[in-house]
Amino acid sequence: MSSILNIIVVLLPAILRLALCYMVLRDKRVQETAMAWVLLMLFVPLVGFVLYLIFGKDYRTVKARNYIHGEARRRLNEEITPEAAGLLFPDGIPEDGLEESFRPLASLNRACGDGNRLYVGNKMEVISSGARKKELLMEDIRNARHSVHLEYFRFGNDASGREVRDLLIEKARQGVEVRFLLNSFVARRIPRKFWKPMEEARIEVVRYTSISQGLPLFIMRLNCQQHRKIVVIDGRIAYTGGMNVSDNYFNVWHDTHLRIEGPAVARLQASFLDTWISCKGSVEKPLGDYFQPVRPLEGGKTIQIVTDEADFPWPTTQMAYEWMLGNARKYVYFQTPYFVPPASFLLALKTAALRGVDVRVMLPRNVDTPILGPFNRGYYTECLEAGVRIIESEGEFNHSKTMVADDYLSVVGATNLDVRSFTINNEVNSFIYDRETAVGFRKAFEDLMDGATEWTLESWLGSRTLKEIIVSSFVRLFYREF
Repeated sequence: MSSILNIIVVLLPAILRLALCYMVLRDKRVQETAMAWVLLMLFVPLVGFVLYLIFGKDYRTVKARNYIHGEARRRLNEEITPEAAGLLFPDGIPEDGLEESFRPLASLNRACGDGNRLYVGNKMEVISSGARKKELLMEDIRNARHSVHLEYFRFGNDASGREVRDLLIEKARQGVEVRFLLNSFVARRIPRKFWKPMEEARIEVVRYTSISQGLPLFIMRLNCQQHRKIVVIDGRIAYTGGMNVSDNYFNVWHDTHLRIEGPAVARLQASFLDTWISCKGSVEKPLGDYFQPVRPLEGGKTIQIVTDEADFPWPTTQMAYEWMLGNARKYVYFQTPYFVPPASFLLALKTAALRGVDVRVMLPRNVDTPILGPFNRGYYTECLEAGVRIIESEGEFNHSKTMVADDYLSVVGATNLDVRSFTINNEVNSFIYDRETAVGFRKAFEDLMDGATEWTLESWLGSRTLKEIIVSSFVRLFYREF
């Protein structure tokens, strides 16, 4: 008997290691880095297993999706009348309001996520000034009568953040329901005394990642950032885009945001409530009370609200951008503050440029976090070699995340051109199918180029130091997984 036990004691760790290695090799998300995970499992299995659950495991499964979103979807189905649902969540792709050549893109977005519906007849303002966003947002909150829902990645403990906070407290004391969803990682830097007045005013403040939501969800979200910027007021007005709330966003940095009225607001409201309920936020009223069915406005914009989460079946925005690069006829222009593209997206950029499409990527010369500069520049050489035009904007930090293509499609959102935004974080983007809007975005991009630096391959290679080459190569390898 003792000899059998000895054999078990000897074999059990080896069996455990092999089982962990098998689990890694079956995970489609880590195929490119599978050997690194296998070695980790073999030499430090316990540590490797914990790190794999947080950083490596693919949670894009039906089981994970149902576990996280099941309650919100059940309530939406049960608490919204069929008549309202028909207006709020239209099926299919409308016959009008969308050019034929872009219908496959709208269908792709729709197939990747059940909520990515297409809404015609929206009133929309493109906001390119933080001061303008603050002016509009504060006025709309002041006029709120029923509910204000906010979901932000960053919320500053500064003059701008306190001003918005104090207005929310005022509205809550007037009887308006205020719900605030925070990014847990960023919010940890803000002292509790900042939030206490909100809680005293009966504003529910919920963190995206919390152990109180249960251990499985806590583990799944440890490496996932809630990166969306959404405000929905009375179910009638919505804000979304790249701007958070702080002095930098309102007074200093360049960024792009949208204010929307019309049918598309329902999608942003549904997205907020879905995430809120998954984070164990309370909603005592029927969910139908938070939607205002509205008829499409004559001559309004066609908008498709596209959301991404780490448990959704597909990396929707990455796939949509790659489709656009593969089907563009004239040009595709991107603005992004961070540029660490997945291999397939990088290949799509180069392929589009090599077949004659005018592909431009605009990044800030001055990045908000110094280490991110080498991250961005690690990809310049191969882009320039393929004919992708790389432009660095001067002056204050440009935080815009936009895309415009062929004078028809414009995208404004929270997604950076990097691995985390495409595959890990919670993101939301507005796809706008409209010629007038696209021409405006193209001209705004070209105006920014007037004061920017455009690199040629020769000037870029001649400017690099050995230190920069080594640092860029190192961070490029490190960042791809984490």
